[in-house]
This record gives sequence, C-alpha cells and structure tokens, in this order.
Amino acid sequence: MPAHEGHPGHRAYDAVIVGGGHNGLVAAAYLARAGRSVLVLERLDHTGGAAISTRPFAGVDARLSRYSYLVSLLPKKIVRDLGLDFRIRARTISSYTPVERAGEATGLLVGGGERCTREAFAKLTGDEREYAAWRRFYGLTGEVAERVFPTLTDPLPTREELRRRVDDEEAWRILFEEPIGAAIEDRFSDDLVRGVVLTDALIGTFADAHDPSLKQNRCFLYHVIGGGTGAWDVPVGGMGALTDALAKAARAAGAVVATGHEAVRIDTDGATAEVTYRTADGEGVAAARHVLVNASPQELAALTGGTSPEPAEGAQLKVNMLLKRLPRLRDSAVDPREAFSGTFHIAEGYEQLATAHAQAAAGELPAAPPSEIYCHSLTDPTILGPDLVERGYQTLTLFGLHTPARLFERDNDAVREELLKSTLAQLDAQLAEPLADLLATDAEGRPCIEAKTPLDLERDLRLPGGNIFHRDLSWPHAQDGTGRWGVETEHPNVLLCGAGAVRGGGVSGVPGHNAAMALLEQGEA
Repeated sequence: MPAHEGHPGHRAYDAVIVGGGHNGLVAAAYLARAGRSVLVLERLDHTGGAAISTRPFAGVDARLSRYSYLVSLLPKKIVRDLGLDFRIRARTISSYTPVERAGEATGLLVGGGERCTREAFAKLTGDEREYAAWRRFYGLTGEVAERVFPTLTDPLPTREELRRRVDDEEAWRILFEEPIGAAIEDRFSDDLVRGVVLTDALIGTFADAHDPSLKQNRCFLYHVIGGGTGAWDVPVGGMGALTDALAKAARAAGAVVATGHEAVRIDTDGATAEVTYRTADGEGVAAARHVLVNASPQELAALTGGTSPEPAEGAQLKVNMLLKRLPRLRDSAVDPREAFSGTFHIAEGYEQLATAHAQAAAGELPAAPPSEIYCHSLTDPTILGPDLVERGYQTLTLFGLHTPARLFERDNDAVREELLKSTLAQLDAQLAEPLADLLATDAEGRPCIEAKTPLDLERDLRLPGGNIFHRDLSWPHAQDGTGRWGVETEHPNVLLCGAGAVRGGGVSGVPGHNAAMALLEQGEA
C-alpha cells in the first residue's frame, strides 16, 4: 500500500477519524454507510494498528498476526452490519497445561469433548471433584456471558441495571465485588487448575489474584464473556484479514482513508473542529463537525491540550516463532498437535503466578516467567505458503505475563534477551527436545523468532506504556463521567473510539461502533 494512499483534499468532513486501527475503521464504515462524509488519518503507511498480519521473517512466506492474535470480543452484529468478508475458526482444544507430579511428566488437557476433559481432570487430580467444580464455575460465567455480551453495543447500562440483567447474586459477587482469587480458592483445590482459571484475569494486566482494585476481575470478565460464550477463536488469514476487510468496507462506503498522515493537533469549539496533520510533504488541516480519536486517552489529551490521565503500563512479552515442526512433549500421552492447538500454559500454576507477580513487583524479572502459547497454523494453515505447509512448518505465538514495562527501562534490549531466554527455558523444560533445534531460519540464516516488550509496543504502536488495552479495563456499565455510550469526552464533538473507551480493549470493534452510534444520535437530536 503506498505511503500516501488516499488524500484529504480541501473539503470539510462530517467526521475526521484519527487513527486507522480496527476501531477507527469500524467507525468509518458505519458513518460512511449512514451517508456521512468521513476522513481517516493514519500516521503509518498502512491501516490496522495492532491488528495486522505481516511477514516478519525475511524471505519466508509466513504471514503472522504480529501483535493481537485471537478473536473473542468482536460482535457478529458488526460483521453482519458492515458485510465483512471475515471468518473465524473455533479451536477444538481449549488448553493444555503440563506439570510434573510424583516425578512424572503429565498435564491437563481441556477440550476434545466432555468425556476426554473429565478423564483428564480425574487423571491429574485423582477424582472428579475438580472437574465438577470446573463445570459449575464455567456454567456460572457462561450465563453471565450470555447476559452481558449483548449489552456492549447498546448505550451503557447503569451498575444496577447490569446487576439486574446478570440476575445472579453469587455471580455478581465473585465477578464484580470481590477479588477473583477468593472465588478461585474457594471453588478449586488443585494448584494447577487454580492457575489455569486465573490466567484469564492476567492477560496484559499486572495484578495479583487478590488485588483490591479488582482490575484482575475486569480482565477476567472480558475474557469470559466474548461472543456470549467466552470462546477465543482463530481469525482465518490472520488478524490482518479483519482490518483489511474493514478498510475495504469503509472505502466502499465512501470514506477517504489517508495513510502517511499523522494528526498532531485538534482544535474545537464544541460545534466544529479542525485537525492539523503532518505528512512527509508538510502540514495540512482538515475541517470537521466531529472528530473521533482512535488512539489512547493520553494521545487524546496531547491532541486537544487536555490533562493527561494516569500513566498506563503494559505487562507482557509477545513472541512470534516459525518452526520446522512442532516439538515432542515430555508428556508423551498428549499429541503436540492437540497440546499446541489450544492455549499451552507454561509456569502458570497458581503459586507460580503469585511468585512471578511478587518478584516483578519487587523490580525483578520472574525467575520462572509465566506464558501461554498457541499454534495458529494448526487451525488455519492459510497463513503459511503452500511450500511451508507441505514441509510441515508451524507457527508458535507466545504471550508472557507479569513483565511490567518498568522492568525494561534500564536496558530494553538486554532485558528482552534475558527474559526471552528464561521464558523459552521454561518451555524447554516441558519438551522432549530443545525448541532452538526446531526453529526455522530466514533467507539470511537467522532463526525465525521475534520478541516484543511493552516498550517495543509503545515505540512501534504508541500504546501507552505498552499497555495493550491503552489503560486498565473498565467495568461494562456507566460510572460518573462515562457518558451515554462510554466514548464521550469533555468536548461535545470529540469522541474517543479507541481501546481506552469504556468497554474497550481487545479486538472488538465495540468502541468504534459505539462512537459511530453516539455521533449519529447527535445528528438526529
């Protein structure tokens, strides 16, 4: 795509959207389809933001979801409304977690049918009590998902309205009122099972299971309500397939998408606005009735001259790999194709997670870094070229936990290498052969592996502090100052449509949809 694809021209627009990530593209498509004139300003030479597919390894025909990588929170409504040519595939396995018990390599495989999962629990724990607890717990969260997920594309309910909709006081208490650690410890006895449950509360969120702020609860909630089921699915063609489809839909509806155009200032009197942008050739100004900011709350403040919110901090390591084949496991009872097709948990026992958090909170890298891995190409081989598929190559995506941005500030490159080495050592401890021996090599003979720290994400994508959600996730209900849709700002004609909006975070399109609805409502008033 050319560096200056699209051109703003000299006209005034109904809406200027700052940022061509997936939420901005959702908003653009909705508004253009509603007959509004729309301009999208994207500073990079491509759209998609963190939801892109790229070929990161020189000369290798593997198109990976480089940053965000799974889909759960994208409502089918958005796909239908915008007529997107986009598909997802379910993973047949939910997760596999290796562990050593009584000197033997074993593990917990969740998925493959109820009988297989029940037998896996019994084999690990000695009876069926943990599986029964598992069924009860996720039955409860499943009912919450069915009731809460559909509200994400409606105006914000009040807290009491959402509580009445949940209609289950036990569920409300354990998810919305007390630290999730209490529910996990009350319902489960096995350390490994407890850890598997807790991981959904820690994705991109640096918190202890008993953090009184409940930010871990908010993270957990968003991870179990997606699609009304909590399932995390694989985007066919990689995450870039979604944003390419969204950009196509926006353009087809008449939106102008200008890449290589960086917004640097927003001036507004509340009724009209001007957005100053910069290109390689100089500066320009686009006039608009409304501005939608598909960027972080910090960037919104910088653009409008407002007060910046509290600093955000990311806490993850993202690693992309290409292997010549999947590794054999120490637990020979499990097929690697099953173990890696779901979420493969590493060093994520309950006590291990607590120890890793305590060490990171004390300013040290975790001695046993927790992480989770999955193989996109097992579910969707289309991301690999035919030759790689024929030769049995596979991708691995690793997401590390409890590595806050502060740990990398002294020397990002050195700490990244140290953390990557120790993280892969934890994986190697569960394998029957070294992972390094299986890494593919690129056209220049280098191993096909790349790692991104929070500071790398801040530099590359302007995620504040490398936080993948832009800030701590919010409750999906109204609070003081959240507005009707959760996208409103102090300026009546400036809306926040990025992940930092209420009900933002993840690849959902929800803030983009809600900002578009808020704008259209204003036009009808």
